[in-house]
Amino acid sequence: MIDNFALAISHAVMLLGAILLMRRTDLDREGPPADDARPRARGRWGRPGA
Repeated sequence: MIDNFALAISHAVMLLGAILLMRRTDLDREGPPADDARPRARGRWGRPGA
């Protein structure tokens, strides 16, 4: 019985977390991309990402 109770409690907490996350309004908003005015640093061998 303790195992079923622990399983029910853990699933209830996860369900509560999912419900609270889905109620947030800021998850539907996406701002414009940030402008990166700085030039990208070149890699060690002169190629980006190297």
